[in-house]
Amino acid sequence: MREITLKIPEEKFEFYMELFEQLGLETGFDYQIPEEHKEIVRERIRKSNENPDLLLDWESVKDDFDLG
Repeated sequence: MREITLKIPEEKFEFYMELFEQLGLETGFDYQIPEEHKEIVRERIRKSNENPDLLLDWESVKDDFDLG
């Protein structure tokens, strides 16, 4: 069986999901994280556990980000 990946605009997502359901198509959310990325996260966790004083509280830094 063949697989395809689609990038769907957020505002049309529900329409496409309903269409896929009506057509009997299988949908899934299979995210595969590369092992290299997992290792980067593990290393950052290890470093933060070794130096918890270097961590910053979200409440004290969130206004520094432009989330808009």
